[in-house]
Amino acid sequence: MPIPSVAVFDAYGTLFDVHSAVRRVAGALGAHAERVSALWRQKQLEYSWTRSMIGRYTDFWQVTEEALDYALAACGLDDVKLRSDLLEAYRELEPYPDVHAALAGYRQLGLRVAVFSNATPTMLRDALESARLDSIVDVTCSTHALRRYKPDPDVYAYASEMVGARPEAIVFHSSNAWDAAGAASFGWHTFWINRAHRVPEYTWAGLRECPDLCTALAHARAMQPDP
Repeated sequence: MPIPSVAVFDAYGTLFDVHSAVRRVAGALGAHAERVSALWRQKQLEYSWTRSMIGRYTDFWQVTEEALDYALAACGLDDVKLRSDLLEAYRELEPYPDVHAALAGYRQLGLRVAVFSNATPTMLRDALESARLDSIVDVTCSTHALRRYKPDPDVYAYASEMVGARPEAIVFHSSNAWDAAGAASFGWHTFWINRAHRVPEYTWAGLRECPDLCTALAHARAMQPDP
């Protein structure tokens, strides 16, 4: 088995807690907070898939805005300031507690660290800087350059080119099983980071399930040659 040379990470839900935006303004949302957060994420993904499949691309920030508008409307909320506060919070999502240690651990193994996301380059820059991850990420890769979204096979090919590695030299991490399946189908070593403890799916893709990034790092260490 080829030894990985690049550790690639999905951003939203894997490195960054997408529900931390709502938590930041939970007081203003009251009893609607949990539903708004769940609908916002659900529609964000749904709209990206739909636009990609029917050829009606718009960037991920606009998709995020459209998804939030749906979530607020579905809960009967019409508040311009609340909408603005939520979007501002989304620019600076909290990283999960294991993220800094895991990314630093991969660099200690001698692997380059990359982030590969549907987000626009500006979204990625803001999120990484806010989380103080920019100094330990070597490459950022956005699907925006192709004007399509994961799990289109072409975006994984593009990411391989951007990180300068063959598919078999990449170890990929995503909390989204459908994303992990897309990467595995392209030949990447893939860890499904099952943070939400969901029922296993896409079993045909041969995903390696891990509860967190540090567990994935331990598996990756075992893939390295003996010193």
